[in-house]
Amino acid sequence: MKLHFASFAAKKGFNLKVRQGRKEKCPISPRLWYKKRLRFSRVSEQFPMKIFHILTKRTLIGLARIISGATVLWYESQPDDSCQRVYFANHTSHLDALVIWAALPPAIREKTRMVAAQDYWDAGPVRRYISRKLLKAVLIERENVSFKNTPVKVMAEEMQNEYSLILFPEGGRSQDGTLGEFKSGLYYLCRRRPDLELIPIYLNNLNSILPRGKALPVPMLSRVIFGPPMWLEVNERKESFLNRARNAVLKLKQLEEVYEEGEDEPAT
Repeated sequence: MKLHFASFAAKKGFNLKVRQGRKEKCPISPRLWYKKRLRFSRVSEQFPMKIFHILTKRTLIGLARIISGATVLWYESQPDDSCQRVYFANHTSHLDALVIWAALPPAIREKTRMVAAQDYWDAGPVRRYISRKLLKAVLIERENVSFKNTPVKVMAEEMQNEYSLILFPEGGRSQDGTLGEFKSGLYYLCRRRPDLELIPIYLNNLNSILPRGKALPVPMLSRVIFGPPMWLEVNERKESFLNRARNAVLKLKQLEEVYEEGEDEPAT
């Protein structure tokens, strides 16, 4: 056994000597060397896949920007990665969350996750790969909902103390582009986390780029307007808060109409 160990150590370059009947300690034991080599081989195998994920993510961001032609406007607010936020917007297209995510600065984008319907984004390997591997989306169960997996509980747990969220309080896509009534999920999430900063967003023209029921997008121009931050007030009732949040998005829609009128005016 001693000869086997000595020959193994010599082959691997270990300095094993005998002095005064005692063995000197090797710089690294064979077992530790094997563990490090195994760890290195695993990292080497994962490295190409990580590069593939990064390149695919950048390609997805570029495609979202090209297809949407989105102009990004921050109105009375600024990008901030020092706090956790909930970005909430009107919902007219499956591109909505991806366009918002692509409009964020890179540092904020890495800490922001979109909330999406699990039955849609888990349908098929491509959607599953985009939602789970690239976007790291928070997938919400819409049918088999129980006390253990309520949407608010899932969102709060997935946020932890690190991530921000992109969600759509209407609960579904609008058929005619009008802003529907807000569901109560945003309110109860803020009840759990009153420290969250809420950023209203208005998305313009995305329903024309990828209409409901269509599979392929048609590249057009659009606009993403980020509004001023708001918070849940102390002892604020649910109806009052949801109306205030909805009005914040409607105000940004009015701002978009002003911008469109200004662009339509002929230059003098």
